[in-house]
Amino acid sequence: MYAILDIETTGGKYNEEGITEIAIYQFDGHKVTDQFISLVNPERDIQPFVVNLTGINSNMLRNAPKFYEVAKRIVEITENCILVAHNADFDYRILKTEFNRLGFPFKRKTLCTVELAQKLIPEMESYSLGKLARALGIAVSDRHRANGDALATIKLFKMLLNKDVGKSIIKDAVKIEKKSKLASNLKNIIEELPSDTGVYYIHNDDGDIIYIGKSNNIKKRVTQHFTNSNSKSKKIQALVSSVSYEKTGSELVALLKESEEIKSNKPILNRALKQNKFTQGLYCYKDSNGYINLRVNHLKKTEKPITTFANRQSGISFMNRVIEDYELCPKLCGLQKSKSSCFNYDIKHCYGACVSEESTEKYNKRVNTVININSYDNKDMVLIDRGRDIEEKSVILIEDGVFRGLGYFDLNHQINNRSILTSLITPMENNRDTQHIIQSYMRRNKRLKVIELNN
Repeated sequence: MYAILDIETTGGKYNEEGITEIAIYQFDGHKVTDQFISLVNPERDIQPFVVNLTGINSNMLRNAPKFYEVAKRIVEITENCILVAHNADFDYRILKTEFNRLGFPFKRKTLCTVELAQKLIPEMESYSLGKLARALGIAVSDRHRANGDALATIKLFKMLLNKDVGKSIIKDAVKIEKKSKLASNLKNIIEELPSDTGVYYIHNDDGDIIYIGKSNNIKKRVTQHFTNSNSKSKKIQALVSSVSYEKTGSELVALLKESEEIKSNKPILNRALKQNKFTQGLYCYKDSNGYINLRVNHLKKTEKPITTFANRQSGISFMNRVIEDYELCPKLCGLQKSKSSCFNYDIKHCYGACVSEESTEKYNKRVNTVININSYDNKDMVLIDRGRDIEEKSVILIEDGVFRGLGYFDLNHQINNRSILTSLITPMENNRDTQHIIQSYMRRNKRLKVIELNN
């Protein structure tokens, strides 16, 4: 659990500042679960430059509660939480100073979104909250007011959680939470999980991730792990201490994150996962008559396939569909063997490429359409899919035929700006696994929105 906060102060000498406004949002990594926002009477003068910056003046604070009147609420909403702030050292120092004046020790673990952003989004021009939010397309209202800045920090933190492929933020949180509210049994763990699409992480007592999985229904899948009697499920049941998760909205995002994060974290119970989940590839060549032939064959190390399939049956099913949809010749697609015409020609479903009656130009044009649709070689494009809520979409970026990564964007923001689009993206490795995942998903989901990018 996190307590995301922002504090406005009077300014002045070090450790003599007073709080003028505070906003705290309790955040479970997915949604806000509690909040506290209040002006605070600092019982001291506000520096003129601070009044100009925040708009908060002494008249506004005359009837506001003093710090001792809100201290109990601050303790309650931050208990067992990691404090998250932009420049956390400042906010944490101010809070501790105020509590010290009351003679109350205040101690919390902190996370700084400045430091996290510098690590996870390197090479930004500035890491001030305003400039960073603008560069990332994060809307900020009431800048330099506690509530506006706290809300912007929540959006930034959600983006940083998404970019943290190594899951170091989640691991630290699990270690802290287990001391105070470790789930007493498997049923308690399941009750806290959502029935949404996403990736789940099974942790042991030390907070280490021992298994990563993906599901369209996280609660249902984890329940299966906890109730099945196979070898893997028994190991999970023996070692599990807690389960964290990340909603993705999109199944494609879940598949890509699962693949990447298993490679990055190397959980002990994912070792049985084979590197290649696919064995077949689609290849093409021109025959002696100039017609483009298609073939589904075992993957070849020396040749790059147009697309890949989990097994031969999947590849053959694909070929049968494109033969019907694009009126291709089954003989030139390797599904029929004959010395003369194919069977489809005899029943008037083939235009005669197999006996050189159809021109190579007409036939090859249809074959190239199939190749172009099922390959993203040399293409610059984004794939738009479901987001985690109704106000956002997920985006997968492909540049020059290379998968660059994924992210989320607000529906109110345009993503045709390359610099903003790139900053939204969590960089991910481009490999044969990701190519297979993306191409397979594109074949299965015809409603997936594909936008080609202009240079």
